[in-house]
Amino acid sequence: MSASAKLPPFDPADPLGLDDLLEPEDLAIRDTVRGWAADRVLPYVADWYEKGELPGIRELARELGGIGALGMSLEGHGCAGASAVQYGLACLELEAADSGIRSLVSVQGSLAMYAIHRFGSEEQKRQWLPRMASGEVIGCFGLTEPDIGSDPGAMRTHAKRDGGDWVLNGRKMWITNGSVAGVAVVWAQTDDGIRGFAVPTDSAGFSAPEIKHKWSLRASVTSELVMDDVRLPADAVLPEVTGLKGPLSCLSHARYGIVWGAMGAARSSFEAALGYARSREQFGRPIGGFQLTQAKLADMAVELHKGMLLAHHLGRRMDAGRLRPEQVSFGKLNNVREAIDICRTARTILGANGISLEYPVMRHATNLESVLTYEGTVEMHQLVLGKALTGIDAFR
Repeated sequence: MSASAKLPPFDPADPLGLDDLLEPEDLAIRDTVRGWAADRVLPYVADWYEKGELPGIRELARELGGIGALGMSLEGHGCAGASAVQYGLACLELEAADSGIRSLVSVQGSLAMYAIHRFGSEEQKRQWLPRMASGEVIGCFGLTEPDIGSDPGAMRTHAKRDGGDWVLNGRKMWITNGSVAGVAVVWAQTDDGIRGFAVPTDSAGFSAPEIKHKWSLRASVTSELVMDDVRLPADAVLPEVTGLKGPLSCLSHARYGIVWGAMGAARSSFEAALGYARSREQFGRPIGGFQLTQAKLADMAVELHKGMLLAHHLGRRMDAGRLRPEQVSFGKLNNVREAIDICRTARTILGANGISLEYPVMRHATNLESVLTYEGTVEMHQLVLGKALTGIDAFR
């Protein structure tokens, strides 16, 4: 660059110029999802959150299918075949609206659809994936149990052969989409090891009572799955995987979306704090003109955009087929932790208004408390990285 070349202006919304890393198609997908969320979620989500409900979830799912957001990084069977970066950008924009909406999409695409796409038979893929990609059928993913979280190998849900059928019994807990799902991907102990099953939710003996009294992810459907002698045909089992590598690979794919999504919640909170700091006056001038407020805003911006840069880097590695599970743990551990800190700092800038649903900050902060521990707690990701760094397994 010559000394006389004009630098582009500094953009407070993109201080590192990260948009320069994106292709026109990336930007188009991001803007499509952002526009949908602005129209269909943001005007209503505070009321949904306050009431603890997600009305019209089936209609929302069909709309999300219509813009290609369901299973968007998968190929074939009606899926969009988008890049990992494009899927990440969609997760960021959805979680900037609300973590519950991103969870709906993440569980549908990165857990339920991903499991069927990667480990299912061709018949299972044809049966479920096109309707899930369109949003006609909602899916859920049953791994966590009432007494089994971070140690899924100890699950008690089991499936026994009975002639040519399987008989499934057990309980799963904290299942996003469970009460509205048409198919549940359920993991169970068998005589051959842990296996996955595509379970139609209208099967006799299957029920999914919704979990109430949540103070996080309130604009989301969360359920228990109850399976009492659910009889399934032999072809309900996912044939291409046995053991924990099946559900754990699905979780790794979903955690990747969280790396991006958490930065969406952080961005929304930062933008609220920045706008408030520019307009709120104390001692005769906007509070954004005081050094302590500017220090908070600067630190928030640094961590926000470092997190976005990390997400982008991991997305490029995934697109190149080079993303390791340990690197996903790196991203989830850092980005969710920093996102919560950004929300808490934003709350201090807004003062008492920070706890009001007129602003998104407290809603994002409470949602992120769930995101922090689901699909791998802080401690589990620390131990994944600790093992990778030292070569010593400290899980047990």
